[in-house]
Amino acid sequence: MSERILIIGSEGQVGTDLAAYLRGVYGKENVMCSDIKPVSDEKLDNGPYRVLNVLVKEHIREAFKEHKPTIVYHLAAMLSATAEAKPKFGWELNMDGLFNIFDAALEYGVKRLFWPSSIAVFGPNTPQLDTPQFCVMDPNTIYGISKLAGERYCEYYNKRWGLDVRSIRYPGLIGWKAMPGGGTTDYAVDIFHQALDKGRYTSFLSANTRLPMMYMDDAIRATVEVTEAPADKILIRSSYNLAGVSFDPEMLTEAIRKHIPTFHIDYKTDHRQAIADSWPKSIDDSRAQSDWDWELEYDTDAMVAEMLKQLAPRYGK
Repeated sequence: MSERILIIGSEGQVGTDLAAYLRGVYGKENVMCSDIKPVSDEKLDNGPYRVLNVLVKEHIREAFKEHKPTIVYHLAAMLSATAEAKPKFGWELNMDGLFNIFDAALEYGVKRLFWPSSIAVFGPNTPQLDTPQFCVMDPNTIYGISKLAGERYCEYYNKRWGLDVRSIRYPGLIGWKAMPGGGTTDYAVDIFHQALDKGRYTSFLSANTRLPMMYMDDAIRATVEVTEAPADKILIRSSYNLAGVSFDPEMLTEAIRKHIPTFHIDYKTDHRQAIADSWPKSIDDSRAQSDWDWELEYDTDAMVAEMLKQLAPRYGK
């Protein structure tokens, strides 16, 4: 029997790529996508879709009854910068939504549940270089606080009720299929659009703000690999560190200039600078490597080349 997969938050940055990948593997009829808003007729032709608000339990029950998923990817969340503007709603969406999916997964006998955490769980007293899997975690944003709480509940639901939940801490994610979604690391997506469209970019982070980043293809592969790994290999039930590559806006600019020599960047920092300053500069993901054989494929230069190649046609390049 083929797996039946439900993606919650399929229209976001990760969900867009994940849906395309999983439908290619399992067949579009076996992958139901869902998000809070209706989609175009063109997208409906790509496979089953339903409107689903994770705060409305009836929406969740209807999706689980209709599709009978064996695997659920719960991606719906309010990201860092957006959640800071609406902190109470950010907490409600990120936490109540997670509890609702936990309960449905147990009620309907889901085999495996994936939920993403983030480097936002770390804070100003976390070691910033080669941040270890286990360390001080004192997030100071609503997004980070909710992700850390979610990690603890993932482990709790696994130990208390046997729910097979898996998680990874995403670094900043860089992809070309979806536009930026309100995260602090999203400069590293927008910069490619601006480089091709206008030849210049104004960064809201300072030139030397180094952060862990990952090309979306690697992130999707990691997401699927950790979800499909044998249960006895998943030894951490909170969330696994995932490293990617680390760079700052100036380093990324230099990599882009190898392809667009005239590209110019300037800087006008805003409230997102303080968020970025509280996050790690590099991550140790040795536990993911040893437990479920994780390997990175895209370094910075390979990622930049692929992003520009994929986005160039949108700007007539």
